[in-house]
Amino acid sequence: MQLQESHSVTFAMSYAIVGLSRCAYYYQPKLPDDSVIISVLNAITDRHLRWGFPNCFNRIRKLGYQCIHKCVYRVYCELKLNITAKP
Repeated sequence: MQLQESHSVTFAMSYAIVGLSRCAYYYQPKLPDDSVIISVLNAITDRHLRWGFPNCFNRIRKLGYQCIHKCVYRVYCELKLNITAKP
């Protein structure tokens, strides 16, 4: 931290001056591992080309995977499966 190096200030004081909590300074985000969802979605969409997100999500749930629809939809959009093909 630049503030602490140039002045004799403790870590607690420098966090208070900047307006940042100590937890926020040391926070490392945990990135989700979507490899399972990606492989299952690819397998489903390879077999059922015309299925949309609701059908794919229901099939994932019926296969026994406990996934939240928001996570599945995020991966679904990252794979660009939500783009409709022109006839």
